Amino acid sequence: MSSVLDQRSAPPAGAPRPAPPRRRTRLLALPEARWALAASVLFLLALPVHLLNGPAWLWGTLFAATYVTGGWEPGRQGVKALKDRTLDVDLLMVVAALGAAAIGQVLDGALLIVIFAGSGALEALATARTADSVRGLLDLAPTTATRLLPDGTEETVDTGRLAVGDTVLVRPGERIGADGRVVDGASEVDQATITGEPLPVTRRSGDEVFAGTVNGTGALRVLVGRDPSDSVIARIVKMVEDASATKAPTQLFIEKIEQRYSIAMVIATLAVFAVPLAFGDTLSSALLRAMTFMIVASPCAVVLSTMPPLLSAIANAGRHGVLAKSAVVMERLGEVDTVALDKTGTLTEGTPHVTDIRPLPGSGLGKDELLALAASAEHPSEHPLARAVVTAARERELPLADAAGFASTPGQGISATVDGRRIVVGAPDRPADGDTAHRPHREVVAGLEAAGRTAVVVLRDGIPVGVLGIADRLRPDAAATVAALTRLTGRTPVLLTGDNARAAERLAAEVGITDVRPGLLPQDKVAAVEEWQARGRKVLVVGDGVNDAPALAAAHCGIAMGRAGSDLALETADAVVVRDELAAVPSVVRLSRTARRLVLQNLAIAGAFITVLVAWDLIGTLPLPLGVAGHEGSTVIVGLNGLRLLRAAAWPRPTEDAV
Repeated sequence: MSSVLDQRSAPPAGAPRPAPPRRRTRLLALPEARWALAASVLFLLALPVHLLNGPAWLWGTLFAATYVTGGWEPGRQGVKALKDRTLDVDLLMVVAALGAAAIGQVLDGALLIVIFAGSGALEALATARTADSVRGLLDLAPTTATRLLPDGTEETVDTGRLAVGDTVLVRPGERIGADGRVVDGASEVDQATITGEPLPVTRRSGDEVFAGTVNGTGALRVLVGRDPSDSVIARIVKMVEDASATKAPTQLFIEKIEQRYSIAMVIATLAVFAVPLAFGDTLSSALLRAMTFMIVASPCAVVLSTMPPLLSAIANAGRHGVLAKSAVVMERLGEVDTVALDKTGTLTEGTPHVTDIRPLPGSGLGKDELLALAASAEHPSEHPLARAVVTAARERELPLADAAGFASTPGQGISATVDGRRIVVGAPDRPADGDTAHRPHREVVAGLEAAGRTAVVVLRDGIPVGVLGIADRLRPDAAATVAALTRLTGRTPVLLTGDNARAAERLAAEVGITDVRPGLLPQDKVAAVEEWQARGRKVLVVGDGVNDAPALAAAHCGIAMGRAGSDLALETADAVVVRDELAAVPSVVRLSRTARRLVLQNLAIAGAFITVLVAWDLIGTLPLPLGVAGHEGSTVIVGLNGLRLLRAAAWPRPTEDAV
């Protein structure tokens, strides 16, 4: 809205705020992605030629190129791991693929190569995009600020040159350049990036403000209180980076035993080859037995025991609006036993709405007339509360009269002339009310504020005629989601919010949350998460804002609400609820637990096949074709078992009980 303090600097009505530039790594800028794409294209070219019995030299050449392009990156990483005296399962996959090709299973080996190359590319992209968002967060803070000199003159300086004790001028619509305290002026400041509060807060002399937050309608003079490198926004960047770097390495279940299994398989293969030779067996017979052993003992079926259920769960979740960024994420979601929820934009829609319309006795106004009168006066304003009032009037299709002489006073409200009457819409304690201690509207205001609403008084020619209640609207599925998460984890979720205690406790009571932690800055949310995890809990954090990003990174698993989520939250989170359906959170947790059960089933099946085939090869004489058939058969069985989660019926309905 326009400002009576500085009309010239106010942004034009309806003008969008400039967004910080986006710096995102392109997919094909990553070498892993280029190798994976090349391998996939070559595989798709070779596949029809092979299936249609085309020239062997053609499909053989194409498959060989697939092996080289797709196996190069995991093979290189495997060799690096060998230098560190560890045996990487990716290297074994390359060896297994080459072993399959050596006995004529060229297609199976190429498919294994393509799957692993694609998985590596997706992991590299997720890592790069997260780094992009962390760097982009620094763009929230302005690069320049207006510093006031002792003689009263102004100079434009880089924010990095600001020092503690400097005074800066922040004009309407500008981002604040440094953390500090207001020494002169009054304005409404949008602090959503730091505290997550849904509405701008009034800031006057003595109040603290943060770098990167957006000044509203008034001019502020701010005394710099922290070095720019130590601002809250800079500390958020550091917390996200530190949490991402120190978070325990994520591993799929099977990866936890890969070292022992891989080393044992290599040693056993060499023994199966060497021992018969030592007892007089022929070279060809010993080599055939060892080759058969390597094929039947290779971890292909074991690896596929894990991936198809998790990948199928990812695909099913994606169809229902939940993007899980990796198979590791899908596995970890099922492990959580504690849930921490943000308030604004997560449990609520993040946008203020008119909830109450209370005409006062003697005003002669009905609800529609009161709302239309307030909306007519508020129409020129860009304040979120004003937009809520105008939106409510439009939803009721109420006619709005023209307003003249519009003026705004930061932290107090607006005034305008509507149909020849002076209309004032503002805070209950505005000076224009005069002595209102005994006026009827005070009881209405007190009742609305006790219910957690923001009360707005409407005055006509200086006399209160009604009160509007405005609040951030609770998501329709919030209470059911809290109940479902309670059944799943055995604990009621915790509310972590930067909002004030009264609003937080009121909302928590509506959804059934008893543990409420209001007024938290980003570092406070991280501290709460780390405290739980130090006790051995596996914490799921659900949030949407920049202020939630450090906690999302520090948690065992983080889910971001997609529609209104900040870029940093979306990139930092392990999963994103694209459609903003809060009920999808417990559903995806249940789906993850189902996938984990299928993984265990598949591991049992694969282990049984491997045990029988290996015993047959060692005790008797297992024909190579039968060994390949048994190995491939087990692979097909565990693969099909995992694909069961692709069915639409596998997605848990929000009303289902937890399992």
